[in-house]
Amino acid sequence: MWPARRLLKYGAVTGALLGTALSLKANQYSLDSIGVVRLGRAATTVFGIALHYKQTLYASELDHTSPQYLQLKSQVHKTAAEKLLELCCTNRGVYIKVGQHIGALDYLLPKEYVETMKVLHSHAPCSKLEEIKRVLREDLKQDPMDIFLDFDPEPLGTASLAQVHKATLKDGTVVAVKVQHPYVRGNSLVDMKTMEVLVKLVAWAFPDFQFQWLAEETKRNVPIELDFSQEGHNAEKVGSMFRDFTWLKVPRIYWELSTKRVLTMEYLEGGQVNDLNYIRDNQIDPYEVSDKLSQLYSQMIFIHGFVHSDPHPGNILVRKSPKEGVEIVLLDHGLYAVLTNEFRYQYSNLWLSILNSDKEAMKKNCDNLGVGDLYGLFVCMVAGRTWDAVLSGLEKTKFTTNEREMFEKEIPNLLPQISDVLAKVNRQMLLILKTNDLMRGVEATLKAQSR
Repeated sequence: MWPARRLLKYGAVTGALLGTALSLKANQYSLDSIGVVRLGRAATTVFGIALHYKQTLYASELDHTSPQYLQLKSQVHKTAAEKLLELCCTNRGVYIKVGQHIGALDYLLPKEYVETMKVLHSHAPCSKLEEIKRVLREDLKQDPMDIFLDFDPEPLGTASLAQVHKATLKDGTVVAVKVQHPYVRGNSLVDMKTMEVLVKLVAWAFPDFQFQWLAEETKRNVPIELDFSQEGHNAEKVGSMFRDFTWLKVPRIYWELSTKRVLTMEYLEGGQVNDLNYIRDNQIDPYEVSDKLSQLYSQMIFIHGFVHSDPHPGNILVRKSPKEGVEIVLLDHGLYAVLTNEFRYQYSNLWLSILNSDKEAMKKNCDNLGVGDLYGLFVCMVAGRTWDAVLSGLEKTKFTTNEREMFEKEIPNLLPQISDVLAKVNRQMLLILKTNDLMRGVEATLKAQSR
């Protein structure tokens, strides 16, 4: 057996065996928690996707610029994305997290993948109420009904690692209780090992596509996000950091009812930032929402170097305020990018060169961030605009439907180069790119981008 295949085989088996015992214990012997079962399911899916590409798309003799080939490519992407979505929903946990990351990468991945995975931002699979109560009993050392006057059985929202329930404390205080899915912690070890192996398999089968960065980021970030006490501290830190932004609301944490797997916090009402009906019915100015979000994230990135890195619509609520006009409610503080002074200096210089349409300065600043010869593509990824628009001046050219369509048309042809950029760039940049794309999606929904 040749070395690459041996590496993949033994790496996979070792990871599965290491995680199986822990998973079984944590998940009370559920079949889906067995490492080998989860690995087998993932490997079968990835192998099936790879085979589909090789037999259908790469074996095609159609002209690669013809409408027929482009339609075939779109169909293959869609089929593969649906298989990947099914895998994420079945294996849950870390797989949902990766699917959500893919769903956030507008402009960076084929639209078929992005659109298919976006459903995971608001419709992730939820745990049963009894499973949630078991976690509460284990962590809070009390029966939930001894703590809560009322506990809504239907979750307010479900994410990759947890779900949130509305509840009322014995003193009448309304709270939001975030409870970790019981299977996540036990499965995380084997899932991350499996992902590492599968990414190597994809890189071997398709040398142009290097997604090690995705496995690395997942491996780095998931353990942090699994510790809800860290999320509570992040919430308090950002609340203090932006205390002068009186229109920003961050939930208060009830530490006496919080652990690594349970986070009890103030219940704050509002409509999702992409709910245009709510915004219209409550006479909220979408441009004001966009401006305040821009202020918030610009200061996070360029001033504080402490960036909320999961700003999908479910984590940003808006509401009308007599004093503030529009209030922004920021939820889910589990993942923050912590940027060094050097990185912020380099990233600031990159943006200055983009705004000045200074090609030589762009090249130099991209070099400093590790990109090299693909600086033009990287600039387009950062700005979310075409190279022509960048050179013409972003402030002089509006982002049009034609430009968006051009992006969507060209991205599939540039995937190997995009993959190369993401593999080379400073690691701090990865969460910034994800954050930028999520914020662009919010702005596009608010129709604020084209004013």
